[in-house]
Amino acid sequence: MRFAAPDLSRDALAKVTDEIAAHAAEFDRTGDIPWPGLEAAHRAGLLTATVGTQFGGPGLGPRDTARILTAIGEGDASVGLLAANLLNTHTAQATHPTWPAGYYDDLLRRSAEGPALANAIRAEPELGAPARGGLPKTTITRVGDGWLLNGHKAYATGGAALAYHVVWATADDGRVGHVIVPGESAGITWVDTWDHIGLRASNTHDVVYADVRVPADAFVEIPRGADGVYRDPAAATGPGSFGHPALYLGVARAARGAFADYARSRVPTALGRPIAETERIQSVAGEIELQITQAETLLHGALLRLAAGDQPDLSAIKVAIARSVIAATQTAVAALGNPGLSRHHPLERHLRDALCIRVHPPQEDAVLLASGRRVLKKDK
Repeated sequence: MRFAAPDLSRDALAKVTDEIAAHAAEFDRTGDIPWPGLEAAHRAGLLTATVGTQFGGPGLGPRDTARILTAIGEGDASVGLLAANLLNTHTAQATHPTWPAGYYDDLLRRSAEGPALANAIRAEPELGAPARGGLPKTTITRVGDGWLLNGHKAYATGGAALAYHVVWATADDGRVGHVIVPGESAGITWVDTWDHIGLRASNTHDVVYADVRVPADAFVEIPRGADGVYRDPAAATGPGSFGHPALYLGVARAARGAFADYARSRVPTALGRPIAETERIQSVAGEIELQITQAETLLHGALLRLAAGDQPDLSAIKVAIARSVIAATQTAVAALGNPGLSRHHPLERHLRDALCIRVHPPQEDAVLLASGRRVLKKDK
């Protein structure tokens, strides 16, 4: 099976952005899986862009992936999040192949036919964010020539649309790892808990696994780090971890576009011309552009440094990108006043989506604490 490399020209990506954006408001309202946006990304070959060359894919790298996710995120942040998780899954399989061959072949077969989503399912109601440490209560138990999976997961982005789950669990022999689970497996129940301020169409619901049977090779152990935290080598901080910042950069771009459209069309009676012609609005537009430029430079600059063998502080760079994305979007909303907060204007949705960048690990407080400790640590 072969997957062609997508057209990443500016015009081609802009066309996909527009197709996805045409449905974004509707699915933000309903909270349904945004299939039209996913299908637009699939038709353009964007959802299989990181399938490894050994599996017949184009095997695109971090910078191209970032460009793809920025374009998708500019159209709809929820589609961007679903795409980011899927592209990261393909990247992980390309660099650290762990899936049972039959399962990954099936995912690729489905991907040739239409959008086929996959995502790592890690958080739990009591545990919270896995990045903070702790062990999953979700368990797998040996039964004959396979395993039985049992547990309750939270914030499982993709919901019932997931073709495959990559579930973080503890084995009955004490090992910790991921279990590859087909989404249609018997014993999987979804609990509709997602009623969020942003990313409303991402379907980040809870999921319960009750005696879900998987084969023996569906479990892959994760090594434990020196700090006691289990980190999947395939999901460790690195170039591929910039997918989430990239999609939110797209949200900031969408906010810039919505602000500009409003400013060009708004003609107050007392002014007699579009507010876009006033110096105040032009200065605001300049501030928005500055923040977006800063975020873009941080994102692609970090990836270029990594490619050159440098080791920048990726966690700090992610925090800085998040601040710029939120600042750009809030600046646009604040300048427009009530219209910027109206459900009748897309800026309100972009603001809600942009704020969600803070949720993704590493969180700002942990990054600042770690950075501060390094600065203040006495040299030995």
